Order: sequence, then structure tokens, then C-alpha cells
Amino acid sequence: LTEARSVWNECGIDSFFGMTMLESFMSKATDILCVATELCFLPVKTRVPLKFGTETLLEVTCARVRMTVADAQGRAAVGWGETPLSVQWAWPANLPYEERHRAMKDFCVLLAKAWAGFAAKGHPVEVGYDFLEHELPRLMQGQGNMPLLAGLICSSAFDLALHDAYGQLVGRPVYETYGADFMTRTLADFLESTGFNGKYISDFLQPKRAEHLPAWHLVGGLDPLESADLKGNEPDDGYPVLLRDWIQRDGLTCLKIKLRGNDAVWDYDRIVRVGRIALETGADKLSADFNCTVSNPAYVIEILDRLRRDEPAVFAAILYVEQPFSYDLEKHRIDVRDLAARKPLFLDESAHDWRMIRLGHELGWNGVALKTCKTQTGALLSACWARAHGMQLMAQDLSNPMLAQIPHVLLAAHVGTIQGVETNAMQFYPEASKPEAAVHSGLYQRRAGMVDLSTVRGPGFGYRLAEVKRELPEAAAKFGG
Repeated sequence: LTEARSVWNECGIDSFFGMTMLESFMSKATDILCVATELCFLPVKTRVPLKFGTETLLEVTCARVRMTVADAQGRAAVGWGETPLSVQWAWPANLPYEERHRAMKDFCVLLAKAWAGFAAKGHPVEVGYDFLEHELPRLMQGQGNMPLLAGLICSSAFDLALHDAYGQLVGRPVYETYGADFMTRTLADFLESTGFNGKYISDFLQPKRAEHLPAWHLVGGLDPLESADLKGNEPDDGYPVLLRDWIQRDGLTCLKIKLRGNDAVWDYDRIVRVGRIALETGADKLSADFNCTVSNPAYVIEILDRLRRDEPAVFAAILYVEQPFSYDLEKHRIDVRDLAARKPLFLDESAHDWRMIRLGHELGWNGVALKTCKTQTGALLSACWARAHGMQLMAQDLSNPMLAQIPHVLLAAHVGTIQGVETNAMQFYPEASKPEAAVHSGLYQRRAGMVDLSTVRGPGFGYRLAEVKRELPEAAAKFGG
């Protein structure tokens, strides 16, 4: 396929068209085609506010997709995907929230139509890659100021449903299908590198998935740490409010600290306060998230150097630093080697795909925070590129409730991370996931600082949806049939 691609380039043949022609002669019996989509929206309100940079999240809409696929033999299967449309995280802007929210929902409807008419056939990584490379850019052209990150979030529910449907069709957990038995293309056809010739995604996954993972708790910028921080309007709903109570109830050992990135005094004090509470209560792993608001590495370096000098135990507990700088890595090409030499520095919002990870690697970043909300296909390919180039991995949350939690945790369990998985939906909307928690209690409640994947089994993502008693709202869109 790599040789064929070079011939197409020489002859002026579009590689997507050439691949489509070639795969008509190289198809596998298990190759699939999307034949129908159905989309619904599930609104969720937070019990406490969640601050993202300069904005605060009080509610979120989850996009849930039902996708039907078929193979050449006429066999059909249904798969499901879900992603929270986290507007504040994906689309920071001065535009009113509802304007951005509506635009993302409308784009989901447009994607539902596009997927139902998308003619590419193959393994879900192959079909998903072709959609991301060729169809999504075309659709994004008509979306005004919507950033690519927002477009990827909308796309991810469809891509997840595609992977789940494939697993349902072949009767296998989807992570068992990422090798030569099911795929036609190798990683070299996706990652444009001869170093991946003959390699498949399965070559970069863990030999056996982890059944229990350390869970990271999010300490939001508005979260009260101690009694003196309480304002009197906190919820009285049976769930903890103060950090010590969360640590004690869930046995937490890993805390992610949300910071401002534009107030060094506040950021330093916040790290110290959280760090001291953590160390007093047995939580010995910290991460610092500056939410893309820092413009100069010196800002973070000065905070870290001061911690190392004045709070060495807190400094030692910091496992990594997450995305201090702008989303737009191409526009803001900041050399981060001095910072990354102090603590592992992880790309998050900027890591749209493996190409952005490659650019980050060139600039000195040495870790990648993967998210299924940027598509399962993209997360897997990014993980492979990062692993091959010595970068560390983490699986970061989008406060995934309900169905969205399962592929998110499975990704961490299969790729191998620096330390467990971030999972915080149980902090912000624990009641939202009750039907799913009745089947997978270990995924929606952290016990002894861990989440438990042992109930996730069966084909696709192992949702076991037949056992989940959730009533869905009326479909917002249906296409195909």
C-alpha cells in the first residue's frame, strides 16, 4: 500500500480514491459499511460547578449515537457511542455559550447525515481514518469559527459507535480486532512512516488489559479544600464536598489540580494547599493542569523551581504537568525543553492527531494525554506514534458520564499509562450514570482509589446494553435504513 500511494502521487491520483479502488480488490469478509445513524441528546446538570480556564461548566449535553453497519455478506450489527459536548473545553471563546452549544449540536446532526452516506468500507480504523482525513475537513469548512477540537468531539460519538458495531458484527471485544487478522492497512498507511511498515495497532497495546486502574480525582479551581472555603451554598446530597472527604471516601491516591495559568501567586498557593492535604491523607500522586492559559514556559518553570526549593515533598509528588500553553500548537511553536526536563510535559488540547503530537515532540513535549472524545481511531493512532517515539501516555477525562465512561477507561487499560486514568464524572454528576452503574458499579464509583473494569465484557466495547435500563429521548436525527 505504501508503494501504491507513491505511484498515485506520481500519477496525480487522489490517495483516498486510489485506496478505495485498491481495497475493492483487497477487502476482507469482515469489512463494514455504515448504513444508518440515529442521534439523540441527553442533557446533564452538574451538582457543583467545574471551571475550565476562564469559563465554568454548569451543564453538558451528551451526544449518543446508534450506528448500523453491514458487511458484504449482508450481515448487519448495531453499535453505540457517546460523548459529552463539553463546549467550554472544546471551544473557548467570547461567543455566548448557547450559540456554541447549538452549533455543536447542529454539527452532530450534519455528521449523522454524512456518516449514513459515507461510502468507505473496511475495518473501523480504516473507515474512521478516511472520514477524519477527507470528510470531516470538508464538513468543517462550513462551520464558521468552530475549532477542530469541537468538530472532533462531535465526530467521536460516531467513531466510537463504528468501532462498537464492528465488534458486535464479528463477535469480539473490539480491542481484539486491531491486528492483521481484521485489518488490511498497516500503521504505515496511516502514519506516513516507513518505521511502521508491517506494524499494526495491536503491536503497541498492552498484552493484557488492566482490570483495575488507579483513579485520578479532579480538584477544580472552584472546589473548596477545607471548611474555611465553604460558602454555604454547597449541595447537601450525600456526596462529599471537601477534598479530605473525597480522599477518605474513595481512598484516592491521585489528584489533578486545575490552575489558572495567569496568576502565579494563586497557582503556587493552590498547588501547595492541595499538595499538603494530599500528603497528609495518603494521596501521593499529583498533576498540574494550567488549561492552555500560559504564554511563557518561564511561568511554569518558576513555580516548579520554587516548589522544589520550598516544598520538596509536594514537588516530588507531581507526576506530570498538563498543557500549559495555547491550543494552537502550529501558531505558538514554543520550545518547552527546559520545562519538560523538570517534569514530564503532556500535550492535551493540542494533541488533535498524530501530526500535532509529532510537532509537539519536535518542540520538546515528552507526554501525550489521550482522549476518546477526539475519536477512538485518532486516540489509537496517536498512542502508536507516541509509543514508537518514546513519549509517555495518559488517558484524560472529559468528565465522561454514562456510556462515554466505558471506552474511555478501556483505552487506558489497553494502551498503558503513566498512572491509571482520570475519571471525575462521579464528582460532578454522579446521579446521571445510575442505570449504567447498576451493571458496571466499579466504573462509576472509585473504591480504594481504583476503578474496576471486570464487568466490561463481551463484543464491541462490552457495554452490555441489554442489561442497562435507560430510556433514551426521542431521536434528534435519523438517516439511512
